[in-house]
Amino acid sequence: MQSLNRFHSLSPASPYFRWLASHGSAKKLFVGGVSVDHCLAIKLGTAASIYTANNILSEYAKCEQIRIAHKMFDEMSQRDAVSWNTMIAGFVNIGNFETALEFLKSMKRYGFSVDGYSFGSILKGVACVGYVEVGQQLHSIIVKMGYVRNVFASSALLDMYAKCERVEDAFEVFNSLRIRNSVTWNALISGYAQVGDLGTSFWLFNCKALEGVKIDDGTFVPLLTLLDDPDLYKLTKQVHGKIMKHGFASDTTVCNAIITSYSECGSIEDAERVFKAAAETRDLVTWNSMLAAYLVNHEEEGAFELFLEMQVLGFELDIYTYTSIISAAFEGAHQGQGKSLHGLVIKRGLEFFVPIANSLIAMYLKSHSKSMDEPLNIFESMENKDHVSWNSILTGFSQRGLGEDALKFFENMRSQHVVIDHYAFSAVLRSCSDLATLQLGQQVHVLVLKLGFEPNEFVASSLIFLYSKCGVIEDARKSFEATPKDSSIMWNSLIFGYAQHGQGKIALDLFFLMRDRRVKLDHITFVAVLTACSHIGLVEEGRSFLKSMESDYGIPPRMEHYACMIDLLGRAARLDEAKALIEAMPFEPDAMVWKTLLGACRTCGDIKLASQVASHLLELEPEDHCTYVLLSSIYGHLGRWNEKASIKRLMKERGVKKVPGWSWIEVKNEVHGFNAEDRSHPNCEEIYQRLGDLMEEIGRLDEYANSEVLLHDFL
Repeated sequence: MQSLNRFHSLSPASPYFRWLASHGSAKKLFVGGVSVDHCLAIKLGTAASIYTANNILSEYAKCEQIRIAHKMFDEMSQRDAVSWNTMIAGFVNIGNFETALEFLKSMKRYGFSVDGYSFGSILKGVACVGYVEVGQQLHSIIVKMGYVRNVFASSALLDMYAKCERVEDAFEVFNSLRIRNSVTWNALISGYAQVGDLGTSFWLFNCKALEGVKIDDGTFVPLLTLLDDPDLYKLTKQVHGKIMKHGFASDTTVCNAIITSYSECGSIEDAERVFKAAAETRDLVTWNSMLAAYLVNHEEEGAFELFLEMQVLGFELDIYTYTSIISAAFEGAHQGQGKSLHGLVIKRGLEFFVPIANSLIAMYLKSHSKSMDEPLNIFESMENKDHVSWNSILTGFSQRGLGEDALKFFENMRSQHVVIDHYAFSAVLRSCSDLATLQLGQQVHVLVLKLGFEPNEFVASSLIFLYSKCGVIEDARKSFEATPKDSSIMWNSLIFGYAQHGQGKIALDLFFLMRDRRVKLDHITFVAVLTACSHIGLVEEGRSFLKSMESDYGIPPRMEHYACMIDLLGRAARLDEAKALIEAMPFEPDAMVWKTLLGACRTCGDIKLASQVASHLLELEPEDHCTYVLLSSIYGHLGRWNEKASIKRLMKERGVKKVPGWSWIEVKNEVHGFNAEDRSHPNCEEIYQRLGDLMEEIGRLDEYANSEVLLHDFL
């Protein structure tokens, strides 16, 4: 019996079990202990006892050995409600809700009474899978059988509605409870927190305190998830004070949530203070929370230092740790860390984990390299791919301007029966826009309608962009009208569309309508508005928008806003004002700003200012061909051939080549691309023959027009 007693002491609640769990051996040893108990019960003849059998059955279910538990259940000569409830709970705990539901139905068929424990377990399963319709049916049965006041059934019912985001139903169940304990209060608070209802969540928190119900860690954690904005920083401090007052500052779960709240409120200093104060109670989640805090606040240096410290301290890093730190690579000064992290992942044999592989793909796509080789190599090496893997590659092709590859990849996704979501549609529609393939874009639009994605803001924005780019602004407006119009994304896209079509007045009218409807404006909105002003020459209005951005709307002007204003001044031939604006900028102008001014110099023929601007650009981007081409064009326009020739020599010396422009045409759903003197097309001989015929016809028409002029002068 010593063996039996020894393994009975190895319960999940025992300190020894917790120590084993931290070393990854608990489950194996605990299963071994249950097996020994089972063997001894058979040997001693006590296995036939329903009490003993149920205990062993429960232990198998707790350590997720549900297959063994199922076999034992089938072999039991006697069963009671406890046996059935144990199996239902076991299947729910491993996420097999369908089998748990079948057991509940079988339990009733075999004449056993379903009780509060049965309902509690099955409703927990409903909450996990989100089958709210099944939950409502179970609610009806609970009422019919008189279990509505059973503490287990009613608490589980409340929790189910809350987790399925049916907070009104959860509140009704809560009001019907005779006894409201801390668990039921927490479930309701958590439900309202899950749907983002900050006001009701904190009202319930105050009500709970007023009723004298004990405040615990489960009360604070859901409230902290709502505190995710700089405007809520003061409230976060107040909640932190209450946490300290109630003695939960050292609770690991609460501590992790506080770190996350402070970081999302923009206070990395407070997050660091909480992290350092928890030195004795930190777990891996605490370290991961601090790592995420650094990344949310763009403190990549702090993130990498923390990651190295975790390794030095011997932490067994998890998938979340790796995906977080990989996301920081190729950002700013850490562009060289990406390859090292990739090597570390391979060394530890983690490259085949889908989330890590996805993060590596995203990392290479964020790099300055235009190549798709590395992301594609990772993608093709993945045995299992999810929709994130497919969408990442598709978006990579689209963002790198590889529209044809994106369209082929999208076709491959469909042939492989990959679930197409709004991210995929957004990416492929952008590629259709880049290629100006209207017919193909319309076909994708049909698929969007068929699958019900047209109201999605990202898809709608891409449709607006497609039709605007292809010159069909009326269809862009139709796509806009088909959306809920509660997000700035669609408004910005349509304002841009009208601005690019030279319909600046309509674009500005849309901006004022957007403001009147209290749609949240962002920095992109003002880029669109300033673009509209630029296209119709509204200099003073544009200047007014730029000045009012921060004072009236709380949006500090960025580099792109100054570039738009410089373009506006350049189009109005006010180069001195454009130059003065650059000198007055609160930060150093980047290449985009200087290129905008250089383009204005070309339009106005100001060679002196153009030379000064070009010198800045050649220092910033000596390998970019645009500056050389623009400056050469200005010299050519003014007939300064020697200077033009010197620019060409400089390009040759530095190995800078002009990137040729492309033209394309869509014929029968196939895109044909051409650049200057291109002979790669299979029908190039016929094309050049036809071009020759057209040039001859143009020549004859020109001669005829000239003869008409001479005859008119003679007469």
